[in-house]
Amino acid sequence: MKSQTKPSIHEVFPYLRVRNAPAALEYYQQVFAARLRLRLDEPGTGRIGHAELEFGARVVMVSDEYPEQGILGPESVGGASTAIHLHVDDADALLARAVEAGGTLLRPATDMFYGERSGTMRDPFGHEWMIGHSIEDVGPEEMQRRYDALMAGSEG
Repeated sequence: MKSQTKPSIHEVFPYLRVRNAPAALEYYQQVFAARLRLRLDEPGTGRIGHAELEFGARVVMVSDEYPEQGILGPESVGGASTAIHLHVDDADALLARAVEAGGTLLRPATDMFYGERSGTMRDPFGHEWMIGHSIEDVGPEEMQRRYDALMAGSEG
């Protein structure tokens, strides 16, 4: 008989795999003011086996690629399949800082139907970051109404 107890999830950590982890750590610290909490360097190779960056109270983990184990980053697989969304004080300023440091602006910050001003950038290592800040509180029903109107306007 299977247990009816559901697992209790305590935390979720994004884990970024990159081709050049030392450069990625430097970029994330420069752009996002992330603080390096832990870094494990593989002896003899210079690869970073594991690093942890504090983004405020949240942790993002980073490692170098390990192709021999099937661990590849976006540059090696031809693009990112996920994005990380950061909620910040000033999306425009952070997007500008990210681009100035070598990121690529994919979508400039604009006011969105869900009450956020947000834009998207790709970091130099292939990961996509959605950067936004709140501009109004929008309840679920109003958000659905706005989304329906948006989708109706994009058809045909």
